[in-house]
Amino acid sequence: MSKEEIMKARPLFNPQGDTEINKRYMLFGNTTNLNDFNNMKYKWVSDWYRQAMNNFWVPEEINLAQDFKDYPHLPKPERKAYDRVLSFLIFLDSLQSSNIPRVSDYITANEVNLCLHIQTYQECIHSQSYSYMLDTICSPTERDNILFLYKDDEHLLRRNTFIGNIYNDFSTEKTLKNFMRVVIANYILEGIYFYSGFMFFYNLARNGKMPGSASEIRYINRDENTHLWLFRNIVLELKKEHKELFTKEYVDMYREMIMEGTKQEAEWGEYVIGNDIAGLTSKMVSDYIYYLGNLRWKELGFTDVLYEGHEEEPQDMAWVNQYSNANMVKTDFFEARSTAYAKATALVDDL
Repeated sequence: MSKEEIMKARPLFNPQGDTEINKRYMLFGNTTNLNDFNNMKYKWVSDWYRQAMNNFWVPEEINLAQDFKDYPHLPKPERKAYDRVLSFLIFLDSLQSSNIPRVSDYITANEVNLCLHIQTYQECIHSQSYSYMLDTICSPTERDNILFLYKDDEHLLRRNTFIGNIYNDFSTEKTLKNFMRVVIANYILEGIYFYSGFMFFYNLARNGKMPGSASEIRYINRDENTHLWLFRNIVLELKKEHKELFTKEYVDMYREMIMEGTKQEAEWGEYVIGNDIAGLTSKMVSDYIYYLGNLRWKELGFTDVLYEGHEEEPQDMAWVNQYSNANMVKTDFFEARSTAYAKATALVDDL
């Protein structure tokens, strides 16, 4: 199939589809759409599915009483950053809940579609979480101002536009090239775009502020880790099955997209965090984001370095991993106790 040829969505009812595992493909397969947990071509799906199901949580089970007290007293730079970061995260997860089903329409591996359906559900939970946070800490007027902040903040609108336009391009013209741009955009969103935002909330918590917000974000981050894993594996499987999607032209496009996403995230960190927030500087943020850009590129199996000098995690940002790597057993900053995250109910007072 040529990169400009229009793709066709998989038929939902297809009783004459292929039943043999060796005829199952990520794209362009002749799927029956029958869900069979006992016969999977992509073996990593089983672990992914179980991890995602174990991640179940309910936003309202997290106590935001301290956040309600803290929010009005945040210094102006922190309050400004909180509002803008939260507004951006709200946009991203809202967009994802609409976009993922469109990706699923063209994936012909039924077990991978099961994963995409779970991701869609989790994005809805994230949106619910943000609404709960806003309804708890601020008035209805303030809530609406944060929700639609992109109308008044040009930088935020530009950020939303980059990913939004890529998704719209595929909705308008369902070519193979546009599909791959959507897949890589998802990878950028899950692996780079969220991280300076998450980092900001974790920094508040380690300074003793907005602990409930950080707990909500921690659960969201745990889900996003699995979403990143999912899209990375989709790309790697496509790399095996469709070498035509990894010609120099395509790889150059992927590189440019990841570099643009990294650049935008670093600029956003400079804009919303800067040097006015205790515990962070714009250099710390940008160094961390450029490191993530290199890491995400490397995780797709590419060997060239996008940003020289940013191959290793910055030492002054090593603390972020204690929050973001939420599937491991870590030590709590405030109580110095072991906290296990892979459990099916919400954690209580884990920050």
